[in-house]
Amino acid sequence: MKRNCTMSQLILRSLLIMMLVITVVLVMNTGQNGAMPEAKASDISIASSSGSLSVETLSHSVHRAAAAIKSSNEKIVYLSFDDGPSKLTDQVLNILKKENVTATFFVLGEHAKHSPEIIYRIEDAGHAIGNHSFNHEYDELYSSFTHFWGQIKSTEEVLKEITGVRPRLVRAPGGTYGHFDETYFDLLEKGGYKVFDWDVDSGDSKRKGVPASEIINNVTSAKLKKEMIVLMHDGTGHAETVKALPAIIKFYKKHGYTFRTLSPEQNPVQFHISASVKNKGRISPSLAWVQTNVVPNASLFGPGKPLVLEAAGVETKLDPGEYSLRNGQYQVPVRTVMERLGAQVKWDQSSKTAAIAWGDVRIVIDTRSEKITGEQGETSARISPVAINHDKSSLWIPLRTLLESSGQTIVSVAANQQERRVKAQ
Repeated sequence: MKRNCTMSQLILRSLLIMMLVITVVLVMNTGQNGAMPEAKASDISIASSSGSLSVETLSHSVHRAAAAIKSSNEKIVYLSFDDGPSKLTDQVLNILKKENVTATFFVLGEHAKHSPEIIYRIEDAGHAIGNHSFNHEYDELYSSFTHFWGQIKSTEEVLKEITGVRPRLVRAPGGTYGHFDETYFDLLEKGGYKVFDWDVDSGDSKRKGVPASEIINNVTSAKLKKEMIVLMHDGTGHAETVKALPAIIKFYKKHGYTFRTLSPEQNPVQFHISASVKNKGRISPSLAWVQTNVVPNASLFGPGKPLVLEAAGVETKLDPGEYSLRNGQYQVPVRTVMERLGAQVKWDQSSKTAAIAWGDVRIVIDTRSEKITGEQGETSARISPVAINHDKSSLWIPLRTLLESSGQTIVSVAANQQERRVKAQ
């Protein structure tokens, strides 16, 4: 009997190995869009010295292994746009939304400063934002690293003021080839940044007025790889790039690519250092300058500080990512904050309003009219305009507006090495 059980185990295991091999072959042949065969397994088990061996459990293992292989075969394209924001950026955003794809925007500080509303729209749409220097002036940027660093920091402060986030992604105007030496690469990495060049140049900036047909041909004729970063521009004068974009997206979709945004966590594409740059004789920054400016900079991208909120005698905490700092104001998710303070929050889908009950306080946020109404006991209602941001299923509004609508007044705002703190009463 024991021998028969062992033989059954061997037969079963052989069948499962065959299933695994067949599944792997199917996944490799079907590629990204291929369908995985659904295994049908009854709950049959065979006794063994190490416990029961379930066909159902092992079939799940087969599917996990196949899914891992499928993931490793995934093809990814990273669309990237330089030199914005401009009036063309909104057109690009509309196309990306229609096609349901994401991209990365390397922006210039001087343009972001003049058009912060476009930066908001880029961020709100789920795209990534990178640093492309402040003014794009080659003579200044590549005269010395300290000048390049100064422009990166200036743009970083502009973007932090707008979005509350310091971008770690950097793209050198014109690319790193012929511009960067080892000092640029080394010190930017030491400062916490990730420098990205590209795999595919759309050629839309080779000269003025490059036609859409040429831009499309430049992209679609490039050799396909598993991961590809495509360079395009959304700055003034690149209307032909906007015309070409739908065809470029269609091309990569046809070839089974997934669209993603660039991330500091991935290995960057970087050009090698040209011999001409090595012979430019630039003066490297002093060790004291590096220690003062570059070394401490990386800590700016570390874990953020929590925001401790005290209101109506109740204290709660928002972890980094649960709030943001935009235009000098804390932005918070309404439901998260109010429920932690002890309130009840209800969403009315038909009227697109959020109703908050907090003791004798009643607050209504109307997302259509973008107004917030607060009422406490017998007092008259307070109606105020409110800037509303949507993040997935959450409504985000300024913390000050939310508290003042409940009758609370902010009496102190402070920050130290460990936390940020807001007190209202």
